[in-house]
Amino acid sequence: MGRPRRIVLLRHGESEGNNDDSLYERVPDHALRLTPRGRRQAAAAGEELRAVFGEERVSAYVSPYRRTHETFGELRLAPSRVRVREEPRLREQDWGNWQDPDEVRRQKAARNAYGHFFYRFSQGESGADVYDRVGAFLESLWRSFREDDHPQNVLLVTHGLTMRLFCMRWMHWSVAEFESLSNPGNGETRTLLLGSDGRYHLDRPFERWCVPESYEMLWAGGAAGGDGRR
Repeated sequence: MGRPRRIVLLRHGESEGNNDDSLYERVPDHALRLTPRGRRQAAAAGEELRAVFGEERVSAYVSPYRRTHETFGELRLAPSRVRVREEPRLREQDWGNWQDPDEVRRQKAARNAYGHFFYRFSQGESGADVYDRVGAFLESLWRSFREDDHPQNVLLVTHGLTMRLFCMRWMHWSVAEFESLSNPGNGETRTLLLGSDGRYHLDRPFERWCVPESYEMLWAGGAAGGDGRR
């Protein structure tokens, strides 16, 4: 099995929608472009990644959104060392079609109260739905590792929530752990590094905005016989 040395997750650069959410009324989410600042963020990420990858080969998967394609283009990776595929399962959480910004703001506030994993946008997906399709992609990714000559690096150009859910699925985080973490900034990366123990480790944590709730005490209290065992 040709497991890669590193799996790099990159959030797209700043998009037009990050700057002006009124655009969702007239521009499809998937068609939003990078801002000039977003292009600079992507170019800076590319400079860092070229230094990390060096002469090694890269297997890249890119969300089908315009802003992720533009981000990948700004990376300026050597075409001779990169095989790239569009991967729809790495797309943004679906919020619906043409969107009313006021309604989106209302639903985002409701999601903050209800929980990002379970809350379902009225015409779109929940975080749990994204988790399921990320899990399906992971199965495909693992099958690709069976290639003896699989590239030493995997690069996923995707979205903030998708990055967190990918790591949740890979690292077997609880829902509470996921809920306690923030998205990375535009143009930021997180990398799963293959350690000497044969396991992947996250190079740096996601920013934590609260202490995750633990259900261990609930499990212990409900254990048969009350002996505290799970």
